[in-house]
Amino acid sequence: MTNPGPRLQQRFLYLAVFSGGMTTLAVELSASRLLGSTFGTSNIVWANIIGLILIYLTAGYFIGGRWADRSPHYTTFYRIITWAAFFSGLVPLVARPILRVAASAFQDFDAAVTAGSFASVLVLFAVPVTLLGCISPFSIRLALADVKNAGSISGHMYAVSTLGSIIGNFTPVLILIPQIGTTRTFLVFAGLLMAVGLAGLAMQDRGAALKLLWMPAVLAALAVVSLSGPLHDPPSGMTLLHEDETAYNLVQVVEDDEGYRYLLLNEGQGVHSQWHPSEIYYRRTWGFFLAGPYFNAPPYTPDRVERIAVVGLAAGTISRQYDAVYPGIPMDGIEIDPGIVEAGRAYMGMTQPGLNVMVADGRFGLNQLDETYTMIGIDAYRVPYVPWHLTTVEFFEEVRDRLTDDGVLIINVGRTSSDRRLVEAMARTLLDVYPSVHTMDVPDSYNTILVATRQPTSAHNLAANLAALPAGAHPVLREALTVAADSLRPTAISQTRFTDDRAPVESIVDSMVIEFLLTGGIDELDN
Repeated sequence: MTNPGPRLQQRFLYLAVFSGGMTTLAVELSASRLLGSTFGTSNIVWANIIGLILIYLTAGYFIGGRWADRSPHYTTFYRIITWAAFFSGLVPLVARPILRVAASAFQDFDAAVTAGSFASVLVLFAVPVTLLGCISPFSIRLALADVKNAGSISGHMYAVSTLGSIIGNFTPVLILIPQIGTTRTFLVFAGLLMAVGLAGLAMQDRGAALKLLWMPAVLAALAVVSLSGPLHDPPSGMTLLHEDETAYNLVQVVEDDEGYRYLLLNEGQGVHSQWHPSEIYYRRTWGFFLAGPYFNAPPYTPDRVERIAVVGLAAGTISRQYDAVYPGIPMDGIEIDPGIVEAGRAYMGMTQPGLNVMVADGRFGLNQLDETYTMIGIDAYRVPYVPWHLTTVEFFEEVRDRLTDDGVLIINVGRTSSDRRLVEAMARTLLDVYPSVHTMDVPDSYNTILVATRQPTSAHNLAANLAALPAGAHPVLREALTVAADSLRPTAISQTRFTDDRAPVESIVDSMVIEFLLTGGIDELDN
């Protein structure tokens, strides 16, 4: 046994509280990334993470207070910290194999396995977060020598814990996860907390600390095994070319046997960009962005397309198609994730000479541009990930102000086969700003393209302009207009209107997802 001086003991107690607060927030934020790479980052996922962690912390506060009264000893306190650190580091190492099973189930639309995996990973947080919750009440009990100072001691402890929480809030997201990944971020904070716990325990009882040195050895051994291989196995029949865990996404580029490359994000559901060395057009969502300007009154000829902007550039499929049809056309692309930009340039041919890439949030970035555009495309959301601030009347007014007199806004909107609430609300909102809105359903998908024109236009203009295309028009443009004309449907609107003050996008999307699952949507996808 050792007897540290009271001043050193008190200072180290504050360090322990600081480290506990820092680790608690770091674990919560890292949990969202750990789960987000498989299950996404929708409101449902966030609600489950935050809700259960609050429950675990509540239990920890209660248990910690009772525990401190029954065993008010520094050795007990530092043992709690050390075990909390061990289980915090264990979470991602145990979760990785579970998440790999979940990722495969997600790709196969196995709802039971996916939900079970989600619940299993959340349960893994019960022990470490509950133990972390014990730290604050226990520390107050140890520091409280005189009830006359109870308020001051409590305030100091919570202030130190909150200061640590601030560090734990920003450091994972802004620094560690983009640099070293989610699993290693867990291990860094767990390691720091474990070092504090073992050092504090050694100050009280060196033998007790030595008996727990197996903990970092076990975590290190498990980390070596767990960190080998990709975070997500590529889809069946695909080769993984690139994987990067950025501040925003798990970014993967995969390739099939025919040389097609695909950009996948997070859980891997949905292709965000596509590339092939000898093909430009894929009869998918991106080609519809070529068709938008041709809703203007005929004859609308290719030489009138002068400059475009894309919010949600991804890995540049839209910009590549535009550059092929209109060689050298000036293009401004806005993409929030620099990791996606790097992957696009390295693996998916996003090197068009006229493309200016801005790494920024879509709305902020668009408002920094001084040009006017023939076409502004919004391809920045997909159910269930819809940034509400890109759906409002005010945002669409900002877009309109950056369009030429015959400019068009084109938006890719998600839906299901029977639920078009988001599409109809978006159309209703657009009609507050633009005189005409046209609707096209992308074949064999759950995507609808909305085209809003700055001038009053007719859906019949598209077919008329297709027929009037000059003989030398690029074949990709001709094919894109043909598919778009065949995909037209009447524009329907709802009573819902999105504004900056009230945009119930997330409630609509969450309801759509739940209804889709409950009404057999998984079976529909599987067939």
